[in-house]
Amino acid sequence: MRFFGYSLDPERLPRHVAFIMDGNGRWARRRLLPRNEGHKKGYQVLKTIIEFNEHLKIPYISAYAFSTENWNRPPEEVEFLMTMAGRVIDEYVDSMKEKHIRFCYTGTFEGLSPELQQKFTHAMEQTKDGTYVFNIVFNYGGKKEIVDAARKLVLAVEKGDFSLDHLSETSFEQFLYSPDIPPVDLLIRTSGEQRLSNFLLWQCAYAEFYFSPRLWPDFRPKDFCAALANYQKRQRRFGKISAKE
Repeated sequence: MRFFGYSLDPERLPRHVAFIMDGNGRWARRRLLPRNEGHKKGYQVLKTIIEFNEHLKIPYISAYAFSTENWNRPPEEVEFLMTMAGRVIDEYVDSMKEKHIRFCYTGTFEGLSPELQQKFTHAMEQTKDGTYVFNIVFNYGGKKEIVDAARKLVLAVEKGDFSLDHLSETSFEQFLYSPDIPPVDLLIRTSGEQRLSNFLLWQCAYAEFYFSPRLWPDFRPKDFCAALANYQKRQRRFGKISAKE
């Protein structure tokens, strides 16, 4: 397949692509706009990327929409992000269902309003039969996920539902927020920043990283294809050595 001048091998596309959507605030500031205008534009870009995936058919796409650390932002910005999340779900849940996209949620409901919790739950229920997964990573912290998983494991042991004799990396994963979503193959972060920001720490253990200089509101399907083309040039070793070494 070929898009925007990039030739992509459909057999070598990643199974799971994750996005750290960085740069909304800077995008707005450069245009002398309120930060929330950058978030609005960012949600539009996310929708475009998800719709473009109809051509690529990557099974899993995750997007970092709100971190546990984002609660430290100004209250008015936090409130806007929560309201925007609810509006986006209301607007796109029917479209996701029609396009066979399964909506998933990775994060905690702690601190979210009952109304927003209900919207997320409703979206997951309405799209549960979808073929391709859009996983929103919301109210999420990577360290917290691992700690919460450890707590669930301890409770399971205390109840007699799990034996430590069976503890392994694979069995531990069942206690993570979204155990049915596979590890990240390609992590794309925009805005030129090069850090994980507490994002899917367990799932990104062997992810390939791609850092785009574009601010998220300027990110386009062409940039997505550039990242995928770069990914396909890499040799994933998972700790092994290549035949040439």
